[in-house]
Amino acid sequence: MNKIAQKVLEPTIEFSAPVTANSPELKQLFDFIALGASERDRDRILPFDIVELLRRSRLGALRIPVAEGGGGSTVRELFEVVIRLGDADPNVAHILRNHFVVIERILRSQRSERNRRWIKAVVDGSFFGFAGSELEAKRAGSGEVVNTRLTPDDDGYRLHGSKYYSTGSLYVDFIAVRLLAPNGTPATAIVPTKREGVERIDDWDGFGQRLTGTGTTTFTNVRVEAHEVVFDTDPDNDRLTYNATVPQLFLTAINAGIIRNVLRDAINLVHKRPRTFYHATAERAADDPLIQQTVGQIATNAFAAEAIVLQAADGLDQIIATRAKGGDESAASLEASLRTTKAKLVVDDLTLRSATLLFEVGGASTTKQAYNFDRHWRNARTLSSHNPASFKARAIGNYEINGTPLPSAAFF
Repeated sequence: MNKIAQKVLEPTIEFSAPVTANSPELKQLFDFIALGASERDRDRILPFDIVELLRRSRLGALRIPVAEGGGGSTVRELFEVVIRLGDADPNVAHILRNHFVVIERILRSQRSERNRRWIKAVVDGSFFGFAGSELEAKRAGSGEVVNTRLTPDDDGYRLHGSKYYSTGSLYVDFIAVRLLAPNGTPATAIVPTKREGVERIDDWDGFGQRLTGTGTTTFTNVRVEAHEVVFDTDPDNDRLTYNATVPQLFLTAINAGIIRNVLRDAINLVHKRPRTFYHATAERAADDPLIQQTVGQIATNAFAAEAIVLQAADGLDQIIATRAKGGDESAASLEASLRTTKAKLVVDDLTLRSATLLFEVGGASTTKQAYNFDRHWRNARTLSSHNPASFKARAIGNYEINGTPLPSAAFF
């Protein structure tokens, strides 16, 4: 790992059980995370201490049923929490994205011995990451595996290969790795990150979401046990028609959280402004109708973004309800994907506009690096760039006009 500053804070919160969506400890935790978020972003301080605190809180078990030791939250409640964490620190929220994606797929599947083992690890505080992208693949998001392969090794395998965009893997305990089995069959191996031959490199150099560990992960002669390899056709690996809806909505929820953070910064900025412009209509910034209008617009954007995200999350809960009734999940899966795709188009735009409106609340002083107000736009732009809006809008239009189903690989 590159030599980059790591900040260590003294945690003061005690957790007697896994946090739930409404537990007071969760509010304390997010307030604590928010305290140093801007400084961490500005100075590129990796939040290992924050992730350790999240590990202790067992936030990663939020969606696991209470009977299995988890928080028992609905999908809607999960995304309410994601918005709040995105408000506190979008980098930290993004670090957990792949964890909840992997766990959601395990929760959908039958409780085989290995799935029970992985659920128990989460209840005990472990986080999971994902390494799927390869720069050698010709089309982004296609799921194509080029150079990450298993070779036979007695009663197990050896893993060789390299992945990029392995967001969060720098901080987690297990990584789900997309690969090719010896016979060329696509599969996923879930391996501990501390196993010999696993190297996580902090080489992500984007201008936003800079602390997410979205870099390279290499696997050199890594021992993989047979039970750690999950083939796409395995009976304990349940897959939806649209498997990428959760990770896509996760990014949109973080952007909704960023608008809440922008609103808080805007209000604080108004109250702290010692002066206003000579041609303003009021002596105090707080009494200026133009500033009031700007802050009001940001507040409205925050409200709309959260409502849209949670409406999309309801679509994911509907899949679970349909399954419980023994119904056909394919229609519910398509509906959830459509909601999530539409949500991205609107919320991303609201976030970027809100991040710009913040600078209308103040003057040139708001651009000082000490404030780090530009982090909102940088982070939102990076999140929204994961899958360009034009491609999403075109897919929605094709569905509405011609009835063509949305693409069913990544990004939907």
